Amino acid sequence: MPPARQRNPRGRKAKTAPFPTRWVVIGIWAMVSLGAILAVDTLLVDDPADESANLATNEDATGTVTLAANSAPPPISSALPSGTASHTGSPALQGNSATVPKPGERGLSVDAARKASDELFDRGLIPELRIEIAEGELQKLRQGATSFVAGEIRPYVPATVVEAGGHRYENVALKLKGSAGSYRPVDDRPAFTINVNKFENDQTFHGLGKFHLNNSVQDPTYIHEWIASELLSEANVPATRVTHARVWLNGRDLGLYVLKSAFDKPFLKRHFGHAKGNLYEGGFVQDIDIDLEKDLGEDQANRADLKALLAACREPDLAIRWSRLEELLDIEQFLTFMALEMMLGHWDGYTLQHNNYRIFFDARSGKASFLPHGMDQVFGDPNASVINLPSSIAAAAVMNNRIWRARYRERLRELQSLFQPSEELLKRVDQLHARLRPVLERMGGQVAKDHDQQVAGLKSRLTARGEGLLRQQTLPDPGPRDFDESGRLALTEWQPVSETPDAKLEVVPVNKVPKAFSIQYKSKTGRCNSSWRCKVPLAKGKYTLHARMKTEKIVAANDQEVDVGAGIRIEGWRRDNVRKGTTTWIPVEFDFAVTDDVRTVEVVLELRARQGQVWFDAGALHLTRQTPP
Repeated sequence: MPPARQRNPRGRKAKTAPFPTRWVVIGIWAMVSLGAILAVDTLLVDDPADESANLATNEDATGTVTLAANSAPPPISSALPSGTASHTGSPALQGNSATVPKPGERGLSVDAARKASDELFDRGLIPELRIEIAEGELQKLRQGATSFVAGEIRPYVPATVVEAGGHRYENVALKLKGSAGSYRPVDDRPAFTINVNKFENDQTFHGLGKFHLNNSVQDPTYIHEWIASELLSEANVPATRVTHARVWLNGRDLGLYVLKSAFDKPFLKRHFGHAKGNLYEGGFVQDIDIDLEKDLGEDQANRADLKALLAACREPDLAIRWSRLEELLDIEQFLTFMALEMMLGHWDGYTLQHNNYRIFFDARSGKASFLPHGMDQVFGDPNASVINLPSSIAAAAVMNNRIWRARYRERLRELQSLFQPSEELLKRVDQLHARLRPVLERMGGQVAKDHDQQVAGLKSRLTARGEGLLRQQTLPDPGPRDFDESGRLALTEWQPVSETPDAKLEVVPVNKVPKAFSIQYKSKTGRCNSSWRCKVPLAKGKYTLHARMKTEKIVAANDQEVDVGAGIRIEGWRRDNVRKGTTTWIPVEFDFAVTDDVRTVEVVLELRARQGQVWFDAGALHLTRQTPP
C-alpha cells in the first residue's frame, strides 16, 4: 500500500509537482512497492530454515535452483557401467524461488511423461513439497488405526501438493501408507501414497500418475532403497525408481523423505513393453496361498493364474512340477530375483519372509515375474546366508530342483561383481551422500552430522558384505538338520512375527517354567494375529511337532474360522489344535510330512484371538521323525 500521507512540517499546503515530474515520482513509488510485494512473497514461499544454508546456487528459467558447478559432486553416471541409468547426476534442489507455482501438469503424451519422470530420477532432483489437507479430511485420516493393522482399508482424501519453484497440484488423492515397522499416524511423521490422477484424470507429477513418499524411519541413511534399486536394475530385475524429497504437511516440516515410483501401468510398460496381465500385491507376510489383492487386471475376481502357480509349486509328482513351473514362471528372472534379495540381505522380502513383493502375470508370455519391494532394511547383517534353503512356497519349489539350484549358485557368482570390489559401490554412496547433505544441513541441528555417521556405518557394512558373499561362494549347499539317536530335534531359534502392533511378544519365565514364548493381547476391539516362528531344513519324511502350552482368558475371533485361538502348526498347513479360554499346561502335537528331498519348513506358534494370552514352554519345543529320511 502507498506510504501514509504526512502533514507539511510548516503547516502549509504542499505544492503539487508539475507534469511530468509527478508521474516520474508515481512511477518510482510503484516500482518500490512492487519490489516490496515480491520480497514479502519470497518470505511466504520460502521456509525460514532455508536462510541457514550457505549454498552457491544458480536459478534456471523454470525457477529450479541447482547447486553451482563448484559445489556439485561428480555425476553418478560417470561411475556406472555404460548403458546404466543413473538416479543422481548433478544434484538439484528445488525452492528458494519466488516463482508462483504453475498449475499441475496436464495432458502429457506418453513420451513426454516418460521424459519428465526420467528427468526427476536421473537428474536426482530433490523437490520441496508442501502438502495441504483440509481439517475435515485430516479427521478422516485420524479415524484410521493409530498403528499398523494388516488388511486395513486406508481411505484416500483430496489434498493439494505445492512444489516450490514448480507446480501446484490440486485435488490429488492421498492416503497413509506403511507396514508394521514404518506406519505412522497422520499427526506423527506419516508416509504417503499420492495418486495425482485418481480425481483428475490427465494430471501428472513429473510424468508420474502415482508415487510414494516413504518416511524412512527404518533406514536412517535414506540410501538403502536407492542403492538396492540401482543394483536390481543393473541385473535386469524390474524395480521401482528412487529419489528424495523434502516434505511439509500443512506447514509442519516433516523432513527428508524417500520418493519412489509406483507399481502401475507405466512401470509395467517400461519393463515389460506392455501392461497386459495381472499384477498382485503380496500382503503383510502373505504367500501365494493367500487370496492376494489384485492391483491391476481386468477380472478382479479371477485368480486362476495365481492358483495355477500355487498348484504347480505343490505338485507331488516332481516331473510334472518342474514342467508346470517352467510354463508358468520365468525361472531365469526368478533365480536372479532370489539371488539379489539374498545378496542384499533383504530378510523382509519374498524369498525369506514371503513379504514385500508383487507378482506380474504377463498375458503375452503367460509367465509370472516376482518384483521386489520394501527394501529399506537391506544390508543389515554382512554375514547373512545366501545359500540357506528358503521356506516361501515358490522359492522352496524352485530351489528343490537340483538343476535350478545349481544355476542359482552360478547366478550368485555372476552377480558378485556388483558387490566386490566394493570401491565402485562406495563411490556411488559417497555421491548420493554429497547430494543429500545440503538438504540435511538446511534442516538444522545435528541432522547432517548424524547422517554422516549413518552413511559411514553403511559403507562399512557394504565392504563387509562383499567379503562375506565371496566367502560363501565356496560353501556347500546346506543339508537337512540332524536328529539325535532317539529321533528328536530341539527347536531353539525363534523369531517374533506380528500383524498386530498392540500384541506383546516376550520371552518370560512363568510358574516353574524358566523360559516361555508368550503372546498377549488385551484389546477389546481389535484382533490379534501374532506368532513365534522357527525355520528348519528337513529331509523327506513324516514328522511330529511337539509343544506344551498354557492359556489364559483367550477369546477366539470367530468360532467358525480355522486356526482360531492358540495353537501350533507348520506354515502352509491348517491346524485342528485349538485352545481357548483358560487352561493349565497341556501337551499339543501336530503331524506333517515333507515330500521333497530337502525342504525348509517354518514352525508356527500362534495366537489368533480378540484377547487373551498364551505361553509356549521353550524347553518342550521339538520335532520327532516318524520315518527315516
